[in-house]
Amino acid sequence: MRLSTKSRYGLRALFDMAYNAGNLPIQVKEISRRQNISPRYLEQIFQSFKKAGILKSKKGPQGGYFLAKRPEEITVQDIVQAAEGDTLLVSCTCKEEGTPVCDFNGQCVTQTVWHEATALLNEYLSSLTLKTLCERGQAMGLKRESNHKFMYYI
Repeated sequence: MRLSTKSRYGLRALFDMAYNAGNLPIQVKEISRRQNISPRYLEQIFQSFKKAGILKSKKGPQGGYFLAKRPEEITVQDIVQAAEGDTLLVSCTCKEEGTPVCDFNGQCVTQTVWHEATALLNEYLSSLTLKTLCERGQAMGLKRESNHKFMYYI
């Protein structure tokens, strides 16, 4: 299985949001600049995340995208599934409407290997959250960029 740029860039972008903005709205151009990802492509990726309930958006001058849940509630598995769909290592472990796709279903010992490997991968990705990644980023010494413009009135 090879993850597409949609899930890899999407994870980087959501990490960036959690790390630099928390739950505050952030504009795509800021994430794009920091992560060196095309803003148009980010907009496409973010539509999948909005459908999955990972992101919300707010229009207007102080608008942008923001996390729909707290970083500790969003797993890497959620992000990969929203971007890719099912995370199957091979298609022979997939079932369409209850019927296995593989002609050798029940007669192939390697099918159990792929099924178990997929389960382990999904379990691992489910154990990681955006909060976990933020903690790792902090431990690595990644600088936070808090570029939110607050208006103060006297």
